[in-house]
Amino acid sequence: MQRILPVSLLLIFCGVLISTPASSEGPTPGFNTLIPESILTPDSVETSIGTLNFFDGFPDEETVSKVYDNLDRTRATQAFLDMVPLASIEGLRRGMESVGVDASHKILLYNDLMDSNSLFLTGNTDTIYALGMLDLQRDGATVVEIPSGAGPGTVNDAYFRFVIDMGAPGPDRGKGGKYLILPPGYEGAVPEGYFSVESPTYVNWLPLRGFLKDGKTDAAVDMWTKGLKIYPLSKKDNPPELEVINGTGIIMNTVHANDETFFEEIAEVIQREPLGFLDDELRGNLASIGIEKGKEFAPDARMRAILKDGVAIANATARALAFRPRSETIYIYGHESAWFTAFDGGSYQWLLNDGNGGRNRDARTVFFYIATVNTPAMVLQMIGAGSQYALATLDSKGRYLDGAKDYKITIPGDVPAKDFWSLVVYDPQTRSMLQTDQPYPSKNNERNRDLVKNDDGSTTIWFGPKAPMGKEANWIQTVPGKGWFTCLRLYGPLEPWFKQTWRPGEIELVD
Repeated sequence: MQRILPVSLLLIFCGVLISTPASSEGPTPGFNTLIPESILTPDSVETSIGTLNFFDGFPDEETVSKVYDNLDRTRATQAFLDMVPLASIEGLRRGMESVGVDASHKILLYNDLMDSNSLFLTGNTDTIYALGMLDLQRDGATVVEIPSGAGPGTVNDAYFRFVIDMGAPGPDRGKGGKYLILPPGYEGAVPEGYFSVESPTYVNWLPLRGFLKDGKTDAAVDMWTKGLKIYPLSKKDNPPELEVINGTGIIMNTVHANDETFFEEIAEVIQREPLGFLDDELRGNLASIGIEKGKEFAPDARMRAILKDGVAIANATARALAFRPRSETIYIYGHESAWFTAFDGGSYQWLLNDGNGGRNRDARTVFFYIATVNTPAMVLQMIGAGSQYALATLDSKGRYLDGAKDYKITIPGDVPAKDFWSLVVYDPQTRSMLQTDQPYPSKNNERNRDLVKNDDGSTTIWFGPKAPMGKEANWIQTVPGKGWFTCLRLYGPLEPWFKQTWRPGEIELVD
């Protein structure tokens, strides 16, 4: 008969000694056993929102009030950060509608380029914008006929998500073609001969761009006015004529609110768009602060005060992210340089590690707080096509750029841009072009044919309230008492940009 040894003896024979610690402590007061302290809540806890008091884990009335206010404030803050893309599209829709772009066949065309009169997030002075706004709920499936020779164009939905590219980076590859934008849930027939795509939303923004030729806008303006057509598919046999509104010099605001009226802007969008255009998590957070489809947004006095506080915190957060980025990957040349990208992580969807890390929400906020137009063409390494951008808010010593002081930057020769390069100066308040005596606060090597080069082929650009003697052609004006930041654009970027064998200089304070 085989004898079975106790487990404890077997463990001893194997060299393992098991001992059960005997606690000298008795049961926790009020319990029959010893309760781990980590699961208990003290009667008083000091926190960033004040002292929180409890009776045996029950929060007292004052604590309940504090934590609910904090919860609502936190959700309001997050709602702002999450909804900046949505509010930005709504700002564009409202702004364009205010100047007459109230139908799909009407466009805003910047015949003589965009100037600083338009409040438009980091708009450029370098391409000929043709801007439209589609309403697929009103018009149904909508046709966009793009002429040959068009520069980068795209369609973005009501949450500023990429829908489809057009022109050079689109499936027509700059040869022109017919695009069919389908409304969400479209069940009709899709005719042949179109580049067709279904949008998740009814409202869609249509930013199209043409290029200067010999420093002039004429060719692009002619291309858009004669070759662009936008109309409902239902009217394809008798489409309306394109109506063009000249945007140059027009006073228009397309920037979303930074105060509590922000929530009124997004509440309108939630009512207009289909229920499922945002996921459950985003809609749930909005509902927690009173913004829900099918219900009136009517916050009481308490909630209005909390929304005002929350949006102030959120706006400050967005400005910190955009102007003092803390990300390790956002800086193009590392922390020794001020130049950073608006597409942190190299994804137009702001996905981390191909989506394994989820969405980089801070990176998304950075982009949409200071920029518009979401397309892979602004991210992907498209040699000789698309575009690349670098932003700077600091000088070479890490200080904010001051409009009362003089600065310079040197752009090395052989700029890796097939089409052109430019520097545009922006106002940190509006994130739009800085308003000065110069209607175009920028320099562009295609438009500004009088730029003076240095002996080595580089170009030095000067910034300040007054032009340095003899440097007038290379000077961009700034405003005392105001800050500024800049964006370097390369259209048709070439390999040296991506390999970083070419890089711009830093912005240096001139003593």
